[in-house]
Amino acid sequence: MDMIRVRLKERSYVAVVGRGVSRRGKLLEAILDGKCKVFLISNPRIWKLYGHSMADRKGPLAGAIPLIVPDGERFKNIRWYERLCEQVVRAGADRRSVVVALGGGVVGDLAGFVAATVLRGLALVHIPTSLLSQIDSSIGGKTGINLGAGKNLIGAFHQPRLVVIDPNLLKTLPPRELRAGLYEAVKYGAILDRPLFDFIEAHSEALQACRVNSLQEVVQRCVSIKARIVAEDEFEHGVRKLLNFGHTMGHGLEAATRYTRFKHGEAVGWGSLIAVRVAQRMGVINTGDAERMARAFASLGRLPIISDVPFEKVRTHMQHDKKAEAGNIAFVLPTAVGQGRVFKDVDLRLVKISYHEIQAEANRSKTFWNIK
Repeated sequence: MDMIRVRLKERSYVAVVGRGVSRRGKLLEAILDGKCKVFLISNPRIWKLYGHSMADRKGPLAGAIPLIVPDGERFKNIRWYERLCEQVVRAGADRRSVVVALGGGVVGDLAGFVAATVLRGLALVHIPTSLLSQIDSSIGGKTGINLGAGKNLIGAFHQPRLVVIDPNLLKTLPPRELRAGLYEAVKYGAILDRPLFDFIEAHSEALQACRVNSLQEVVQRCVSIKARIVAEDEFEHGVRKLLNFGHTMGHGLEAATRYTRFKHGEAVGWGSLIAVRVAQRMGVINTGDAERMARAFASLGRLPIISDVPFEKVRTHMQHDKKAEAGNIAFVLPTAVGQGRVFKDVDLRLVKISYHEIQAEANRSKTFWNIK
């Protein structure tokens, strides 16, 4: 078991990483005093697999009140946020109550925003069940919901009190969900940590086969990176912006397809490939490193098609992205394997050309990038 501290002074907390830790009730004792109401927010699949047993009288969350939301990014919206808030309040929540998010990134973002806003703030615990949520979205306090105009445009920073990361929970992850998380893991290595990139590149087959030892190594490294960056830049004014590699275009793709085609990590995969191509065209990365990154993303398997998604539609949503400033769209571009920086003056004509190039290459490919 590895205890990784996110150092934020009075808001500091620990992310506990280890096999079986989600079953250790003692981890929650300091937060769940036995008298407070606990609201367990999950989706139907995760509730059936894990939630029901966690909330029974012998489980670590005995007596928790289950609140179940449908699975999928399109349900991370105002209607479901309002519905959850109503349920929490009507069930008698007070300021000692605790919200537990048991699920992937959608559940974590939605539950986190409920915790951030009901009664002006309730304690929050994350028990992430997808690779993407274990390595990224459960750490750092970002919560939010989507609008038709764009992703995560309503939200708040609300740090959890505890994050319990159990790699054993990944064993039941569908292969597509696992790959979606691996795209995010490659993102960390490509833009911030060359040794992590090297590890993922060397262990790609083991990771895709869901070998828990390899996955746990990736999870621990990613959580350590995220904890360090959040401690340095909690509200994303500086270095934390680098974690948005692939997200500018990725969020645009998700919104342009109404959150029904892509897993978040898949959209980030496309966004990263396009960002690498833009970096090549701008001359800020050498061809060898760019090709190595492209191979790493492609080696993880197929991505949903983008050939029918017009660039102008994606661009419209990018301009509404919360990272845009004074009408300028910021891009995180790699400058070498393990290095990158934020560019605020990217010529959108280069982005459009790169987008069309990647579309054309994907259309020609017989191996990758053709899931509908």
